[in-house]
Parts: sequence; structure tokens; C-alpha cells
Amino acid sequence: MDEKLTHIDEAGNVVMVDVGDKADTRRRAVVRTKVLLNERTFDLLTRNALPKGDVLTTAKVAGIMAAKRTWELIPMCHPLLLSKVDVTLIPVPADLSIEIEAEARTTGPTGVEMEALMAAQVAAMTIYDMCKAVQRDILITDCRLTHKSGGKSGEFNAE
Repeated sequence: MDEKLTHIDEAGNVVMVDVGDKADTRRRAVVRTKVLLNERTFDLLTRNALPKGDVLTTAKVAGIMAAKRTWELIPMCHPLLLSKVDVTLIPVPADLSIEIEAEARTTGPTGVEMEALMAAQVAAMTIYDMCKAVQRDILITDCRLTHKSGGKSGEFNAE
């Protein structure tokens, strides 16, 4: 990994990296996170019986929307033409959790890790928001990049 700070210029000022000379490559990032619920909340969610409605569908849409707006929320992110964003939410009865996997893809000069992170986190926060009326101690945990490909740094797999 390059030790040079890319978002700081020679004078110490914050700057947006110029990616204009970088080659367009196919890029993909996958992020996973988990939302831990109690038994009652997990039951209500999986039966689609929570007061705010269909939690998993709403969280999926929220995650996709968030990925598309990452550049507006993270100061030094470039606006990207995303070719794919998907959010998968899987209820796991063994630990009363919802596992979230977010994937983002583009062809361009910069990566899509931030878009995948944003999709996963906003999906998780949407679950929190829609469940908080019945449970206050919801835990969002284990958010991490699990895959990255494209660009000069090549492929990364956490698993």
C-alpha cells in the first residue's frame, strides 16, 4: 500500500484526488455487515409484522439509493456512474441477525468501495430505524470490505 496521503497536497491542504489520467477499468466492491436483534424483533421482522412495514425491502432500496449518493455525503468521493448496486439481506435465526451484503460495480478511473460501504451501512441503519419502536438495543456490527477488484491495486479478498 502507498504510504503517501492522497487527499493532502504539498501545503497540507485537503484536496480531491485527480483521477483524470487514470485508465478506466471494471471495478467491483463487496461489503458485509450484520444487524443483531432480540428474539421478539427478529420474529416480528421475519413475519413482516413490524409497525413500519416491510423492513427488508425498504432496507434494500435504501441501500441502493445511498450508494448512488455517496459522492454527496463523503467529501472527497468522486461521482461515479454505477453499473450495478445490489443489497442482499438474509435473516439468520441462529444468532437473530440480518446479514447484509452490498455490491457495487462501475467501469471508471476510481474504485467503488465507498459506495458498497454506504449501501451496507444505510441498509443496516434502515433496519435499525424500522425496528427501534420495539427494540432500542439493536447492534450494527462487523462492517467490512470483503472483496475489491479492478484498478492498479488489483484484487483483494478478506475471506
